[in-house]
Amino acid sequence: MTIPYIHGYDRRESARLQDQAETLVELLHADTAYPPGALVLEAGCGVGAQTVTLARNSPGAHITAVDISETSLAQAQREVSAAGLTNVTFRQGDLFALPCAPESFDHLFICFVLEHLADPVAALLALKKLLKPGGTVTVIEGDHGSTCFHPESEAARQAIQCQVELQRRAGGNALIGRSLFPLLKSAGFADLKVSPRMVYVDASRPEWVEGFIKRTFTAMIEGIRNAAVAAGLSDPARIDQGIADLYRTTEPDGVFCYTFFKATATKLAGPAPAGVGSAPDSLPNRPI
Repeated sequence: MTIPYIHGYDRRESARLQDQAETLVELLHADTAYPPGALVLEAGCGVGAQTVTLARNSPGAHITAVDISETSLAQAQREVSAAGLTNVTFRQGDLFALPCAPESFDHLFICFVLEHLADPVAALLALKKLLKPGGTVTVIEGDHGSTCFHPESEAARQAIQCQVELQRRAGGNALIGRSLFPLLKSAGFADLKVSPRMVYVDASRPEWVEGFIKRTFTAMIEGIRNAAVAAGLSDPARIDQGIADLYRTTEPDGVFCYTFFKATATKLAGPAPAGVGSAPDSLPNRPI
Protein backbone atom coordinates (compact mmCIF):
# COMPACT_ATOMS: atom_id res chain seq x y z
CA MET A 1 0.00 0.00 0.00
CA THR A 2 1.41 3.36 -1.03
CA ILE A 3 1.52 5.95 1.72
CA PRO A 4 1.67 9.46 0.22
CA TYR A 5 3.96 12.08 1.69
CA ILE A 6 1.27 14.61 2.60
CA HIS A 7 3.59 17.63 2.43
CA GLY A 8 4.47 16.99 -1.22
CA TYR A 9 7.80 17.20 -3.03
CA ASP A 10 7.82 20.76 -4.33
CA ARG A 11 10.63 23.29 -3.96
CA ARG A 12 8.97 24.99 -1.00
CA GLU A 13 8.80 21.75 0.97
CA SER A 14 12.42 20.97 0.14
CA ALA A 15 13.44 24.39 1.46
CA ARG A 16 11.36 23.83 4.61
CA LEU A 17 13.11 20.54 5.31
CA GLN A 18 16.52 22.14 4.85
CA ASP A 19 15.58 25.01 7.18
CA GLN A 20 14.37 22.53 9.78
CA ALA A 21 17.56 20.48 9.59
CA GLU A 22 19.85 23.52 9.89
CA THR A 23 17.93 24.90 12.86
CA LEU A 24 17.87 21.58 14.74
CA VAL A 25 21.44 20.39 14.15
CA GLU A 26 22.69 20.81 17.71
CA LEU A 27 19.46 19.79 19.41
CA LEU A 28 19.03 16.53 17.51
CA HIS A 29 22.48 15.54 16.27
CA ALA A 30 25.15 16.78 18.67
CA ASP A 31 25.36 13.32 20.26
CA THR A 32 25.24 11.30 17.02
CA ALA A 33 28.60 10.25 15.59
CA TYR A 34 29.94 7.01 14.17
CA PRO A 35 33.53 5.70 14.31
CA PRO A 36 35.90 5.55 11.33
CA GLY A 37 35.15 2.60 9.10
CA ALA A 38 31.57 2.21 10.32
CA LEU A 39 28.96 1.32 7.70
CA VAL A 40 25.80 3.37 8.33
CA LEU A 41 22.44 3.02 6.61
CA GLU A 42 20.27 6.14 6.53
CA ALA A 43 16.78 4.87 5.73
CA GLY A 44 14.57 7.49 4.09
CA CYS A 45 17.12 10.25 3.45
CA GLY A 46 14.65 12.42 1.53
CA VAL A 47 16.29 15.58 0.20
CA GLY A 48 19.42 14.98 2.27
CA ALA A 49 18.50 17.41 5.03
CA GLN A 50 19.90 15.05 7.69
CA THR A 51 22.48 13.34 5.46
CA VAL A 52 24.80 16.33 5.36
CA THR A 53 24.94 16.50 9.15
CA LEU A 54 25.46 12.73 9.47
CA ALA A 55 28.36 12.81 7.04
CA ARG A 56 29.96 15.85 8.66
CA ASN A 57 29.68 14.43 12.18
CA SER A 58 31.24 11.11 11.12
CA PRO A 59 33.79 11.88 8.38
CA GLY A 60 35.46 8.47 8.72
CA ALA A 61 32.23 6.50 8.47
CA HIS A 62 30.56 5.57 5.22
CA ILE A 63 26.90 6.52 4.87
CA THR A 64 24.56 4.68 2.51
CA ALA A 65 21.53 6.94 2.09
CA VAL A 66 18.41 5.43 0.54
CA ASP A 67 15.04 6.79 -0.51
CA ILE A 68 12.26 5.70 -2.82
CA SER A 69 11.94 9.09 -4.55
CA GLU A 70 14.27 9.78 -7.49
CA THR A 71 13.53 13.49 -7.18
CA SER A 72 14.47 13.57 -3.50
CA LEU A 73 17.65 11.56 -4.10
CA ALA A 74 18.77 13.95 -6.82
CA GLN A 75 18.30 16.88 -4.42
CA ALA A 76 20.14 14.99 -1.67
CA GLN A 77 23.08 14.31 -3.97
CA ARG A 78 23.29 18.00 -4.84
CA GLU A 79 23.26 18.98 -1.16
CA VAL A 80 26.01 16.52 -0.22
CA SER A 81 28.12 17.50 -3.22
CA ALA A 82 27.73 21.21 -2.45
CA ALA A 83 28.92 20.51 1.10
CA GLY A 84 32.08 18.88 -0.27
CA LEU A 85 31.34 15.54 1.39
CA THR A 86 32.59 12.31 -0.16
CA ASN A 87 31.58 9.64 2.38
CA VAL A 88 27.98 9.14 1.17
CA THR A 89 26.59 6.69 -1.38
CA PHE A 90 23.00 7.13 -2.59
CA ARG A 91 20.70 4.29 -3.59
CA GLN A 92 17.07 4.24 -4.61
CA GLY A 93 14.91 1.64 -2.94
CA ASP A 94 11.92 0.71 -0.81
CA LEU A 95 12.96 0.32 2.81
CA PHE A 96 10.81 -2.82 3.04
CA ALA A 97 12.84 -4.48 0.30
CA LEU A 98 16.26 -2.86 0.03
CA PRO A 99 18.77 -4.63 -2.25
CA CYS A 100 21.31 -5.03 0.56
CA ALA A 101 22.81 -8.14 2.08
CA PRO A 102 21.57 -9.18 5.53
CA GLU A 103 23.68 -7.93 8.43
CA SER A 104 25.69 -5.60 6.19
CA PHE A 105 25.53 -2.41 8.31
CA ASP A 106 26.97 -1.47 11.67
CA HIS A 107 24.38 1.22 12.38
CA LEU A 108 20.93 2.36 11.24
CA PHE A 109 19.74 5.97 11.24
CA ILE A 110 16.04 6.76 10.75
CA CYS A 111 14.80 10.34 11.03
CA PHE A 112 11.27 11.61 10.35
CA VAL A 113 10.37 8.43 8.46
CA LEU A 114 8.29 6.18 10.72
CA GLU A 115 5.61 8.87 11.06
CA HIS A 116 4.76 8.36 7.38
CA LEU A 117 4.36 4.56 7.53
CA ALA A 118 1.22 2.53 8.18
CA ASP A 119 3.24 -0.22 9.89
CA PRO A 120 6.39 1.22 11.53
CA VAL A 121 7.16 -2.02 13.39
CA ALA A 122 7.26 -3.95 10.11
CA ALA A 123 9.65 -1.31 8.75
CA LEU A 124 11.89 -1.64 11.80
CA LEU A 125 11.90 -5.43 11.42
CA ALA A 126 12.82 -5.21 7.73
CA LEU A 127 15.67 -2.79 8.45
CA LYS A 128 16.81 -4.78 11.47
CA LYS A 129 17.66 -7.68 9.14
CA LEU A 130 20.29 -5.45 7.51
CA LEU A 131 21.94 -4.60 10.85
CA LYS A 132 24.83 -6.62 12.22
CA PRO A 133 24.34 -8.27 15.63
CA GLY A 134 25.36 -5.76 18.28
CA GLY A 135 24.74 -2.87 15.87
CA THR A 136 22.73 0.19 16.83
CA VAL A 137 19.68 2.01 15.57
CA THR A 138 18.93 5.69 16.08
CA VAL A 139 15.40 6.96 15.47
CA ILE A 140 14.19 10.57 15.66
CA GLU A 141 10.54 11.60 15.37
CA GLY A 142 8.40 14.58 16.29
CA ASP A 143 5.07 14.69 18.10
CA HIS A 144 2.60 17.37 17.08
CA GLY A 145 0.58 16.74 20.24
CA SER A 146 3.48 18.16 22.26
CA THR A 147 2.99 21.67 20.85
CA CYS A 148 2.25 24.48 23.27
CA PHE A 149 2.40 28.22 22.80
CA HIS A 150 1.51 31.68 24.04
CA PRO A 151 -0.79 33.43 23.36
CA GLU A 152 -3.12 30.43 23.51
CA SER A 153 -5.32 29.95 20.44
CA GLU A 154 -7.97 27.34 19.80
CA ALA A 155 -7.86 28.18 16.09
CA ALA A 156 -4.12 27.41 16.02
CA ARG A 157 -4.71 24.10 17.79
CA GLN A 158 -7.40 23.19 15.28
CA ALA A 159 -5.05 24.05 12.40
CA ILE A 160 -2.41 21.72 13.86
CA GLN A 161 -5.05 19.02 14.32
CA CYS A 162 -5.89 19.31 10.63
CA GLN A 163 -2.33 18.27 9.83
CA VAL A 164 -2.50 15.40 12.34
CA GLU A 165 -5.77 14.16 10.84
CA LEU A 166 -4.58 14.42 7.23
CA GLN A 167 -1.53 12.36 8.11
CA ARG A 168 -3.71 9.80 9.92
CA ARG A 169 -5.96 9.46 6.89
CA ALA A 170 -2.89 8.93 4.72
CA GLY A 171 -1.83 6.05 6.97
CA GLY A 172 0.77 7.87 9.07
CA ASN A 173 1.03 9.17 12.62
CA ALA A 174 2.05 12.74 13.45
CA LEU A 175 2.04 11.82 17.17
CA ILE A 176 4.52 8.98 16.82
CA GLY A 177 7.34 10.50 18.89
CA ARG A 178 5.75 9.38 22.15
CA SER A 179 5.61 5.79 20.84
CA LEU A 180 9.27 5.17 19.99
CA PHE A 181 9.98 3.06 23.06
CA PRO A 182 7.13 0.55 22.51
CA LEU A 183 7.78 0.46 18.74
CA LEU A 184 11.44 -0.45 19.16
CA LYS A 185 10.60 -2.91 21.91
CA SER A 186 8.03 -4.60 19.67
CA ALA A 187 10.69 -4.92 16.97
CA GLY A 188 12.91 -6.81 19.42
CA PHE A 189 15.64 -4.22 19.98
CA ALA A 190 17.51 -4.08 23.30
CA ASP A 191 19.17 -1.38 25.43
CA LEU A 192 16.42 1.12 24.56
CA LYS A 193 16.97 4.73 25.54
CA VAL A 194 14.62 7.57 24.62
CA SER A 195 15.32 11.24 25.26
CA PRO A 196 12.89 14.13 24.66
CA ARG A 197 14.43 17.11 22.87
CA MET A 198 12.33 20.21 23.48
CA VAL A 199 12.41 23.20 21.17
CA TYR A 200 11.74 26.27 23.28
CA VAL A 201 11.45 29.59 21.45
CA ASP A 202 10.92 33.13 22.66
CA ALA A 203 12.06 36.56 21.49
CA SER A 204 15.48 36.07 23.09
CA ARG A 205 16.22 33.43 20.43
CA PRO A 206 15.56 35.24 17.13
CA GLU A 207 17.29 32.55 15.05
CA TRP A 208 14.79 29.98 16.39
CA VAL A 209 11.85 32.34 15.85
CA GLU A 210 12.81 32.53 12.20
CA GLY A 211 14.18 29.03 11.66
CA PHE A 212 11.66 26.98 13.61
CA ILE A 213 8.38 28.82 14.25
CA LYS A 214 8.22 30.57 10.88
CA ARG A 215 10.15 28.46 8.38
CA THR A 216 9.65 24.99 9.86
CA PHE A 217 6.48 24.50 11.87
CA THR A 218 4.11 27.20 10.64
CA ALA A 219 5.31 26.70 7.08
CA MET A 220 4.29 23.04 7.45
CA ILE A 221 0.77 24.00 8.58
CA GLU A 222 0.49 26.54 5.77
CA GLY A 223 1.49 23.78 3.37
CA ILE A 224 -1.54 21.61 4.22
CA ARG A 225 -4.02 24.52 4.30
CA ASN A 226 -5.68 23.78 0.95
CA ALA A 227 -5.77 20.03 1.55
CA ALA A 228 -7.43 20.55 4.95
CA VAL A 229 -10.11 22.77 3.43
CA ALA A 230 -10.68 20.35 0.54
CA ALA A 231 -11.06 17.48 3.03
CA GLY A 232 -13.66 19.41 5.01
CA LEU A 233 -11.49 19.55 8.12
CA SER A 234 -11.69 23.34 8.32
CA ASP A 235 -13.14 26.30 6.50
CA PRO A 236 -10.75 28.81 4.91
CA ALA A 237 -11.34 31.57 7.45
CA ARG A 238 -10.80 29.30 10.45
CA ILE A 239 -7.55 27.71 9.29
CA ASP A 240 -6.24 31.08 8.12
CA GLN A 241 -6.91 32.41 11.62
CA GLY A 242 -5.04 29.46 13.10
CA ILE A 243 -2.03 30.08 10.88
CA ALA A 244 -2.10 33.79 11.74
CA ASP A 245 -2.19 32.88 15.44
CA LEU A 246 0.84 30.62 15.04
CA TYR A 247 2.70 33.55 13.47
CA ARG A 248 1.47 35.64 16.41
CA THR A 249 3.73 33.56 18.68
CA THR A 250 6.76 35.09 16.92
CA GLU A 251 6.04 38.53 18.35
CA PRO A 252 8.03 39.91 21.32
CA ASP A 253 5.68 38.41 23.95
CA GLY A 254 5.22 35.08 22.16
CA VAL A 255 6.44 31.63 23.22
CA PHE A 256 6.47 28.35 21.29
CA CYS A 257 7.41 24.82 22.41
CA TYR A 258 7.65 21.52 20.54
CA THR A 259 9.18 18.19 21.56
CA PHE A 260 11.11 15.74 19.41
CA PHE A 261 11.99 12.27 20.66
CA LYS A 262 15.32 10.58 19.97
CA ALA A 263 15.69 6.86 20.61
CA THR A 264 18.71 4.57 20.45
CA ALA A 265 18.74 0.79 20.72
CA THR A 266 20.85 -2.27 19.94
CA LYS A 267 20.26 -5.42 17.94
CA LEU A 268 20.76 -8.43 20.17
CA ALA A 269 23.82 -10.53 19.33
CA GLY A 270 21.81 -13.75 19.68
CA PRO A 271 18.31 -14.77 18.56
CA ALA A 272 15.44 -12.71 19.94
CA PRO A 273 13.36 -14.27 22.72
CA ALA A 274 10.36 -16.26 21.49
CA GLY A 275 7.51 -14.02 20.43
CA VAL A 276 9.62 -10.83 20.42
CA GLY A 277 10.42 -9.04 17.18
CA SER A 278 9.28 -11.91 14.96
CA ALA A 279 8.97 -10.76 11.36
CA PRO A 280 5.96 -11.78 9.29
CA ASP A 281 6.55 -14.30 6.52
CA SER A 282 6.40 -11.55 3.95
CA LEU A 283 6.57 -7.81 4.19
CA PRO A 284 4.46 -5.63 1.87
CA ASN A 285 6.14 -3.02 -0.26
CA ARG A 286 5.63 0.43 1.18
CA PRO A 287 7.47 3.63 0.34
CA ILE A 288 9.87 5.55 2.53
